[in-house]
Amino acid sequence: MAGKKYPMTEAGKAKLVEELETLKMVKRPEVINRIKIARSYGDLSENSEYESAKDEQSTLESRVLEVENMLRFAEVIDADSVADGIIAVGRTVTFTDDEDGEEETYQIVGAAESDPLAGKISNDSPIGQAIVGKQAGDKVVIQTPGGDMHVTITDVK
Repeated sequence: MAGKKYPMTEAGKAKLVEELETLKMVKRPEVINRIKIARSYGDLSENSEYESAKDEQSTLESRVLEVENMLRFAEVIDADSVADGIIAVGRTVTFTDDEDGEEETYQIVGAAESDPLAGKISNDSPIGQAIVGKQAGDKVVIQTPGGDMHVTITDVK
């Protein structure tokens, strides 16, 4: 049985590869060293440094597995393979809120590389789901937790 696919841009995949390298080659040895130092303090049953380091190791190893899984099932999307002007993963879209006229620009990316504060939204987000496949000039209703948002797509790059 195949795992879940993780659509992403080439840049997003490269960022995950870099993160995995850092986790394995930098963070993991740091945590192992912290555990070794904490063990040297003696009685492990009352050693908060040891417990903290073990918790950090658990979190780190979970993230390593998560990133490895995302890379294993990565599906690099080439936005150039989609017709010009159609919103897809890798494309940058600008739309205007029909209610207040506010303009917003986002790059559509896979969930693994989503970073709304940096202008990267997931194709699985409410906005992403509503606009993927649309084109400039289309009016779209985006269902968000805060209510429906009516927008007009003004540009797709």
